[in-house]
Amino acid sequence: MRILSALLLITFLSACSTSKKTQQDRATAAYEARTEARRNSTQGDSRPAAPATAAPVKINDGPATTPGTTPNSGPKQVGEWVVTSIKGKFLATDTTAVQVFMNLTAKTPKGEPVLNPTDFIEHFQIAYVMYPDYNNRERLGYGNIQLTTQNVSVEGDYLTLTFEVKRPKEAANAVLLTEITETNTGTKARNDLSLRFKAAKLSDRFSLFDKTGKKPQLRNYANVGDTIIIRDVNGTSKPLFGFRYRHDFDAASSPMNTSAKPTPKSLTVDSSLTITTNQPFIIPREGLYYFVEDTTAESGIGLVVADKRFPKMTRPEKLIKPVLYMSTSTEIGELNQAQDTKKAFDRYWLSLMSGNEEVARKTLKAYFDRVEEANRLFTSYKEGWKTDKGMIYIVLGAPDRVQRNREREVWVYNRRANVSEVNFTFTKKPNQFVEDHYELVRYIEYQPIWYPIVEAWRTGAIRE
Repeated sequence: MRILSALLLITFLSACSTSKKTQQDRATAAYEARTEARRNSTQGDSRPAAPATAAPVKINDGPATTPGTTPNSGPKQVGEWVVTSIKGKFLATDTTAVQVFMNLTAKTPKGEPVLNPTDFIEHFQIAYVMYPDYNNRERLGYGNIQLTTQNVSVEGDYLTLTFEVKRPKEAANAVLLTEITETNTGTKARNDLSLRFKAAKLSDRFSLFDKTGKKPQLRNYANVGDTIIIRDVNGTSKPLFGFRYRHDFDAASSPMNTSAKPTPKSLTVDSSLTITTNQPFIIPREGLYYFVEDTTAESGIGLVVADKRFPKMTRPEKLIKPVLYMSTSTEIGELNQAQDTKKAFDRYWLSLMSGNEEVARKTLKAYFDRVEEANRLFTSYKEGWKTDKGMIYIVLGAPDRVQRNREREVWVYNRRANVSEVNFTFTKKPNQFVEDHYELVRYIEYQPIWYPIVEAWRTGAIRE
């Protein structure tokens, strides 16, 4: 029996033909027949079934958009340049303007990532419009963004875009809708971002930057031992008080778990530190950190400091945890109690796949690719795979459409084989560490949808 390292290192082959009848097909056939009537009767409800719509993504009745922390999963045309995801953040310049930063991923007609700023500039145009709120379509301002090699650059496996937005007259807040258009086909990708021009919060003015202090890092995590800078766009130097919390937050519970939520865990300060903004520093220990201007402040900057491989997960003792979403309680207990975690993890995957190493490798790769992406997209005050959004993303993948407003975000799935349209509603909850903390609204009706997908993972039917 090959060990885990072999499973992780061997190159994974392409997925088997989807035309082959799988156990998922059989498991979900009965569900489709049972739920068709209920699906038709629940149109307009926020429960799992949702009415179909032609728009790829919607903000209420507004234009289509790619949400800040969700890949653009709307329909894409093969053979064209396309933006596949957008993630945005703003930082106040002063009371008259904000600087907007966006991480963009795009693909060429051959499906290769666009990593040359000149290629992006040649094939895309960008415009924006500002509204008072998600429900108010009165224009506060609009404009085009001139793309140059000065405001478009490459950072790892994505591009970054920077531009300034002036404060509309007498506006304290606004919703910025940014539209990226492919110049030849007119295909559009959109992003919405809430702006606050009075910048009362620390996180509206300061953010995590790379070690050069030039590019903000649009994420809530850092790696232990990395050089970190927290700064504003003006390079202001001021002290910030930092607190470290030991944390081991629970993973998200089942979408069907409608029982009362357990009492939140209390956090105890483990240690403290003082840093200076615009000055590099190193955090030598993992943990949840919280930085404030004043020790009595109600909001600050939260930062999960994880191991050097994060958002990847490679150590056996950590790899066994995310399989919670596709495992029985007995299997999880056996993995947690195993003396040799690595061997137990290998046995777990091979036993699920009936000893088929090739299927096990492909399924393992597919599952932990999603775990890594969930960590990258959804880490808040805890690792992304533990969040409600992370759980849904890992099991079901990126949504086909996203509907959002100020208070909630709805992920709609309607392009999955053998699964009728279903939505998952996330409500925004106050959180002192991060602004974008969402919790799933759970329903028992998810059972006939959730279990067949989990079974597909367990039988190796999902391999990409």
